[in-house]
Amino acid sequence: MSLILALDFGGTKLAAAIADANSQEWLGYERCLSPANANASTDLDIMRSLIHSLLQEVKPTAIGVSFGGPVDANTGTVRLSHHVPGWENIPLQELLADEYGVSVGVDNDANVAALGEYRYGAGVGYDSLFYITVSTGVGGGWILNGKPWRGANGMAGEIGHMVVDPAGPICLCGKRGCVERLASGPYMALDVREVLLKNEPQRTQRTQRGEILRGLVKGNLELITGKVVSEAAVQGDELAQDILHRSAWALGVGIGNVANLMNPQRFVLGGSVTKAGEDFWRVIRQVARETALPEINFEVVPAELGDDAPLWGAVALALDTV
Repeated sequence: MSLILALDFGGTKLAAAIADANSQEWLGYERCLSPANANASTDLDIMRSLIHSLLQEVKPTAIGVSFGGPVDANTGTVRLSHHVPGWENIPLQELLADEYGVSVGVDNDANVAALGEYRYGAGVGYDSLFYITVSTGVGGGWILNGKPWRGANGMAGEIGHMVVDPAGPICLCGKRGCVERLASGPYMALDVREVLLKNEPQRTQRTQRGEILRGLVKGNLELITGKVVSEAAVQGDELAQDILHRSAWALGVGIGNVANLMNPQRFVLGGSVTKAGEDFWRVIRQVARETALPEINFEVVPAELGDDAPLWGAVALALDTV
């Protein structure tokens, strides 16, 4: 049996899994949340413990790694993480290869997830697709003519930092109105909290706007996440629906522009925010269709592999290194 070890270093969670190269079922799976004060060292220590729990003393054939941040895929060096400090210029591929004595492939999470969906999920049978992950951040990964396309410096697909509203709020990248600033889970939660805190003095009116949100977190606004915003929107909270519609609008504008520029057959959306309900998908598809030229044909579909898209992409990446 050819045993593949797949690793996923996310912005807020860490996951590891093992699979037989000839099967599409996990033989073992471990995941945990990254601690609030995490850095590169703590993430690596946690990942080592997950790997040990999975492998015991068994040696894998190869390792594939999905990383939530810019990566030089040629050398497997992590450039940085926008969410966890200490990852600047870490030679992750070399580090893991030395530690486990096998071939290792490392790439950005969106590129890896695109590969996973292409090989095993919603991209099977298509030559060109653009994968978009919407969770802690917003990233994109290309498959063109059946192969990953990373661009000249490995930075292709950064749809998260496409500006769709020049007068919008400031993103962590320094620009205003990026797709990520409007559509990612943490930023949606931030914007909801700001509105609720601003409206606190007027709460005597007991308006419905925001009350479902407050109820879901029992009044502790710090517990609001993108997932909570999505749940509140489905339950009819008007504030949550407004924020979610703005998120869907930003993604739709981005998708429509990418369709005009590159004309892929499929857009595959994954990540936690995409579980936001049918109305969310309706807005994305409608805005994307209105933004793109009428003669350009494309589909916008959910990822079939769900949260496991980066891990299955890591399996494909590992197999490509053997």
